[in-house]
Amino acid sequence: MRSTPQVVVAGGGLAGLVAARHLAAGGTDVTVFEREQTVGGRVRTLERDGYLFDRGFQVLFTAYPAVKRELDLEALELRRFAPGATLAGPNGRSTLADPLREPGTIPSTLSSPSVSFGDALRVARLWWDLRRTDPTEIFAGDDERIDDFLRERGFSAGFIRGFIAPFYGGITLDRSLSTSRHVFEYTFRTLAAGGIAVPTAGMEAIPSQLADRVREAGGAIEPGVEVTSVTPDGDDGTDTPVSVDTDDGTVDADAVVVATDPPTARDLTGVSTIPVDARGCVTQYYALPADADLETGRRLLLNGRDRGPNHVVPHSVVAPEYAPAGTTLISATYLGEREESDAELAARTRRSLESWYPDRRFDDLEALHTERVPFAQFEQPPGIHDRLPDPRDPAGPVYLAGDYTQWSSIQGAMESGQEAAKAAIEDLSR
Repeated sequence: MRSTPQVVVAGGGLAGLVAARHLAAGGTDVTVFEREQTVGGRVRTLERDGYLFDRGFQVLFTAYPAVKRELDLEALELRRFAPGATLAGPNGRSTLADPLREPGTIPSTLSSPSVSFGDALRVARLWWDLRRTDPTEIFAGDDERIDDFLRERGFSAGFIRGFIAPFYGGITLDRSLSTSRHVFEYTFRTLAAGGIAVPTAGMEAIPSQLADRVREAGGAIEPGVEVTSVTPDGDDGTDTPVSVDTDDGTVDADAVVVATDPPTARDLTGVSTIPVDARGCVTQYYALPADADLETGRRLLLNGRDRGPNHVVPHSVVAPEYAPAGTTLISATYLGEREESDAELAARTRRSLESWYPDRRFDDLEALHTERVPFAQFEQPPGIHDRLPDPRDPAGPVYLAGDYTQWSSIQGAMESGQEAAKAAIEDLSR
């Protein structure tokens, strides 16, 4: 082996960038190959005509441990959502807020038709229990569906259907609440300890900052280069620990971290436990006049019914930098891969808004951009986290970095990058 280990990272998403930073800081000569022209993976932002369009509905949970460890949150100039949500349905709109942070919202929260006094007490008790729970232990132990877990804790059917289903539909892309309870517990605990926000420059500011940190640590990033195969242990007839083929040539390395999307990672490594069943979504962005106000107070607008978009986001109210002056920017997210055209989705959003605001018309709603994301997350049914691959599962000096080794989230992606780098450095030092 060369005096300074040569390591290739395939993929410049969050997991790959975190892995590269830790590998460079650990004394390796690391190069990131990213097939796109910019880093970020699924975390990207399109700038057009003064607007910022994130790739689907994405927010940053500020209390994620890996987020606090890997990012300079102050430098991102975060714009924060108000805690809670505005619930919309056939009975009008109501507010569900955090009474501990906003005591003035207690009357409006308790007056919501979806929230009984008993549900409010159960929320407070659940937050108290989870805040005392070690987050590293949440994914251990018995598992079940989110809806079964909530029913066992006594939550009413109206609360589960009217609030939890759309709220966690936005987090897990699973309005049926068939996702693992562990995902619910981890994110609910995180929300109790922090909040959600977006950078002023859009979500792509996150991987951009991580890329800067890779370079500061001495790593290199080569965009526009795709890794097409990884051959370990001299299987290619050479004495090189691992050979990496790219569309720009072949590179010899002492170790490789595969940090691509799950289907590509399975193809490159042959690890069959990498999950490839996907949940997708479609997010459509709209312009409204500057004086348009959805009256959510920087909160998400949740659809309490099962028709129309799952939720609507008041982007320019939360982050004015997302839209040019004189315009209001909102988005609507639909779960799954939708067959409707962009125009049909825009019409459906308009009808939903007019049903939630019966005294208003939305004829001036202008569709600006549509993001169809077929693989936004991997499916996380109960028990899946016990079956996810280990970073060392591939043959030879090849390691996995991706949220699919942890759980589907920014936290999972960043944590996986650090774990892959740790494993590679430990093995290279032997």
